[in-house]
Amino acid sequence: MSKTTFLLIILFILTGCTNMTVQTEKQFEKVPLPTESMVVIPPEPSSIEMKEWLLPKKNSRVRGAPITHVMLHFTNNALRSPQSPYNIEDVYALFEEYEVSAHYMIDREGEIYLLVPEERAAFHAGKGRHLNYQEYGNGLNDYSIGIELMAIGTKEEMLSTIPEETYDSIDPLNMGYTEEQYIALNKLLDDILTRNPGIKNDREHIIGHDEYSPVRKSDPGELFDWSRIGF
Repeated sequence: MSKTTFLLIILFILTGCTNMTVQTEKQFEKVPLPTESMVVIPPEPSSIEMKEWLLPKKNSRVRGAPITHVMLHFTNNALRSPQSPYNIEDVYALFEEYEVSAHYMIDREGEIYLLVPEERAAFHAGKGRHLNYQEYGNGLNDYSIGIELMAIGTKEEMLSTIPEETYDSIDPLNMGYTEEQYIALNKLLDDILTRNPGIKNDREHIIGHDEYSPVRKSDPGELFDWSRIGF
């Protein structure tokens, strides 16, 4: 194996949801086709305070189905920068680089960023199955809103993407989620559910990436406290 090939492989491995490839998150999904009974009504824009930092349009597409789910993720730049895993510009650059996305991102201080408008399908769910919605196939992107929280999971959850020595060098204060993130997430979820009546406020419709793709994904992981958002 050449040195160039080796470096490309290493750079292709990213932590959390930003380790997803374009193939698994976009190309192989089953895209649902609208039917007469499938009316896609663009939701009203949010009125809560957030920063708009839209990703390029190639990181999303026109939504092809009504919104019925919310999916939670974590993201970070711990592999490339373990001492500064939550630099917002670095994390944003990962989405640009790998042409993946989510609708919202919440940083460690609870700041909410709008990355993709809800009327577009973000590339965040990828290949997977929802046990109670088999008819969705691999197409949950079209039916869902994706929320990324800047966080790092347990060592066991991260070892598939981060070497143990790298994980051990991360400040323990950077593990898990912050109080400010839970406050912001509750506010954002309340807003999303108010504007999207097709999403029921239960654990069947508000899910983690690890539930949809348990073989590929571990986020939001064991350190996420579902009781903090009412479950």
